[in-house]
Amino acid sequence: MAKINELKAGTGNVTVEAEVTAVSEPREVVTRFGKRTRVADATLKDDSGEITLSLWGDDVEKVAIGDKVKIENGWVSEFKGNVQISCGKYGKMTVVK
Repeated sequence: MAKINELKAGTGNVTVEAEVTAVSEPREVVTRFGKRTRVADATLKDDSGEITLSLWGDDVEKVAIGDKVKIENGWVSEFKGNVQISCGKYGKMTVVK
């Protein structure tokens, strides 16, 4: 299990567990494949730092502020100069109670 401050852009197969401290309003986007979907950003925090979690499609509804989430097989990328994590195509997000 990785700590947030260890995550580097371009890394795949990442597992991290952290608390959701903020969630943005979802916005509608058109993917590069022409599909309409919703995306929102959540802020994840652990004892080492914070990172943005990109929530796509149905994942937008799955988290709330205060939830603890586990991302398995996540993908770390950089968007507009900020490091962020997402489940990507093969990852999984679980809300840990």
